[in-house]
Amino acid sequence: MSASAFPDSPGALPRMRFVPVWRRNALVWRKLALASLIGNIAEPLLTLAAFGWGIGSLVGRVDGVPYILFLASGSVCMGVMNAASFEATYSSFSRMHVQRTWDAILLTPTGLDDVLLGELLWAATKAMISGVALLLVVALLDISRAPTLLLALPLLALIAAVFAALALVVNALAGSYDFFTYYVTLVLTPMAFLSGIFFPLSAMPHWLQLLAHALPLQAAVGLVRPLFMGRIDPQAPLHLALLLAYLGAGWWLARTLTARRFRA
Repeated sequence: MSASAFPDSPGALPRMRFVPVWRRNALVWRKLALASLIGNIAEPLLTLAAFGWGIGSLVGRVDGVPYILFLASGSVCMGVMNAASFEATYSSFSRMHVQRTWDAILLTPTGLDDVLLGELLWAATKAMISGVALLLVVALLDISRAPTLLLALPLLALIAAVFAALALVVNALAGSYDFFTYYVTLVLTPMAFLSGIFFPLSAMPHWLQLLAHALPLQAAVGLVRPLFMGRIDPQAPLHLALLLAYLGAGWWLARTLTARRFRA
């Protein structure tokens, strides 16, 4: 491994060498872009069809809005979470452990922080593309065409980065692909059900509501859902602060654990 694989000090900032890492992943993805995009938006669209129109016809309105609008705003956040998490776990693990792409990159002046940041930004970019596609579908189906939807774009980028950082922490701990099953089953899936995507938080016991308010996906939904309805949540600064805290903690842990793994 090259001497530049690690920063000179724990507080050192990654250099611009992360850009070629991002570009390399983008060029590889471009060959299968259509299939990948369809895969990333298929699940949220199926959720909208099955729950939004199916159960929505029975439920009617939730929190004063049509159920399909309530669900669509949460499904976009969930779709971004899943896309970023998949890319920063299964795909990053393939490049790190199976294909040894990271080892090859680290033979150049590129450092490990550069590789990690390139991976994080690529996973966020790919998830952002999926999020934009979902917003377009929402607009085309006339579920919501509120002008405030444009404000959701930078928020979806932040949400994608948060879940990419958290997924890179899991990637640093993984010994095989099977490890990610635990993350999906024990973390992402429960989070989806506890974050107000399918039903309002008020339907849950008080202690579960307290837990839900500490989850990054709930903060994401809290930021994005009001924009679908043409307004901004007055608690938006709190949601933003929570997401930024998760992003900072996730990045620090990903750096620390990945560096420890490569030094072992």
